[in-house]
Amino acid sequence: MLLLVIAAMGLLMGAAVHLTLPAFLAATAAITLWLLAFGTREGLARARRR
Repeated sequence: MLLLVIAAMGLLMGAAVHLTLPAFLAATAAITLWLLAFGTREGLARARRR
């Protein structure tokens, strides 16, 4: 499993090298916002179950 994660990270980092800086920053911001929204939603759902 760890080898698969390392290979996926290498593939994604290699793809990021070929992007322009504004495109890379936009993609990073979009992923960050999605992760924050997901974490918030899951945290609220967990708090409601208690």
